[in-house]
Amino acid sequence: MTTTPALDPARTALLVMDCQPAILAGLPEDGREALIGRLEEAVAAVRTAGGAVAHVRVGFTEADWDAIPGTNRAFAPAARHRALHHEDPATAFHPRLAPRDGDLVVRKTRFGALSTTDLDRLLRERGITTLVVSGVSTSGAVLSTVLDAADRDYRLLVLSDGVADPDPDVQDVLVRRVLPSRAQVLDTVALRALLRPDGGA
Repeated sequence: MTTTPALDPARTALLVMDCQPAILAGLPEDGREALIGRLEEAVAAVRTAGGAVAHVRVGFTEADWDAIPGTNRAFAPAARHRALHHEDPATAFHPRLAPRDGDLVVRKTRFGALSTTDLDRLLRERGITTLVVSGVSTSGAVLSTVLDAADRDYRLLVLSDGVADPDPDVQDVLVRRVLPSRAQVLDTVALRALLRPDGGA
């Protein structure tokens, strides 16, 4: 039986992505509240162990909208309708998952957490080599970030109960069939075990 190596909190960061009212609104209310609760627990566990927490949100300035070409099927509508302005309260972090002093905070303008931010540099400056990925949505921010981070050689874990997608069928396929090719998929209980000094033994 393969044993999962314990996590070194000093080299681990939990990414909490797109947990903003405008994005969370796409989830069923009961599922949304349950997700936020589990993410609160994961954030607390990582902080207690001494790991880093990185908060990632999507939001646009006027210049960001103007830079989106009409050929971008995912983001051209946002530019056309001037949606998700970075100062709109709907793009703020959910208050139960708000950043604290010492956390990493970035704003992105595409799906992935690394491609339009300086997050990769900030992580490497802290010696982070392992990313625990969570947030909304699995088919957008989570998938894009995992694929990009895998190419950058991070050790990757995805929280199976800490990610969500508006489409439950897509969620199921990604978590069971797609993401395991790049990341270890585990739940928040298993994460807490790996953060313990004994690695959950």
